[in-house]
Amino acid sequence: MTKLTEIQYNNPIVYQRADPWIYKHTDGYYYFTGSVPGYQKIEVRRARTLNDLERGEKAFVWHAHPVGPLSSLIWAPEIHFIHGKWYIYFAAAQYDYPKDGIFQHRMYVLECADKDPLTGKWVEKGQVKTVQESFSLDATVFELNDKLYYVWAQKEPAIPGNSNLYLSEMENPWTLKGKQLLLTIPEYEWEKKGFLVNEGPAVLIRNGKVFITYSASATDENYCMGMLWADINSDLLDGYSWSKSSKPVFCSAPENQQYGPGHNSFTVSEDGNYDVLIYHARPYTEIEGDPLNNPDRHARAQVFTWDEKGFPVFGKPIKNHATF
Repeated sequence: MTKLTEIQYNNPIVYQRADPWIYKHTDGYYYFTGSVPGYQKIEVRRARTLNDLERGEKAFVWHAHPVGPLSSLIWAPEIHFIHGKWYIYFAAAQYDYPKDGIFQHRMYVLECADKDPLTGKWVEKGQVKTVQESFSLDATVFELNDKLYYVWAQKEPAIPGNSNLYLSEMENPWTLKGKQLLLTIPEYEWEKKGFLVNEGPAVLIRNGKVFITYSASATDENYCMGMLWADINSDLLDGYSWSKSSKPVFCSAPENQQYGPGHNSFTVSEDGNYDVLIYHARPYTEIEGDPLNNPDRHARAQVFTWDEKGFPVFGKPIKNHATF
């Protein structure tokens, strides 16, 4: 077995890709996507190793429409393989930012039935409809006990703040069904710096528990990660099944020149022996203009460990170690 100290990833693993999502498929490839600067297209990359993603195969598989609800601010795509087909979940808006305001997004799904998602045909399956028609984004999906679940961030007009997290079961990969549970709202000070935000959920199922990490606060150096968890055999749509950390589980490390870590995903090491945290961070705090328009949120990877209670221990963002 590879020693933990021997695992060293090039960091950043991919430059200028915020909201990084990695899925390791049965074909041995890591499939990567993330927000592309300019926010007008969706890119998918693949490589046999995490270190090869910066220079790996890549293709732009979808472009924003010229006009309409899919024409602007394409954010946070995720690629999944569900029931033999590829799916990409993403958020899009139709308004000119900043003239008409930024918080106008809705969530959408693409489907590809071909074997190769880089060259295959992607079909628009439409908007994922929630109970409320309001600002929504950052959807992820996971399967458990033969059920498909959807976790996302959304603004609820009756609740102060910018976004909360919600959970629902799915009828199929583009349609919700049944109860839509409010999972968490920004309540702690570390979730309310700059903006009141809970967003960017990612799911990790280990040690008899379902863990959901998420990101909080503004997208500058205050951005950080929180965590929810529930027993694997509990009713996930019962709010009492879930617990929430009162402290962030991953945050800026000025001593390592890494700021605003978050919007993460999870994968495993090349040998399959270790869990790997994928996230974005900036190497500085002096951001000119709007932080969302700054391209220097880079995708990063680092191995994490587990404590004696079976909870993940993420540590802190490590220093850059690029060898390209």
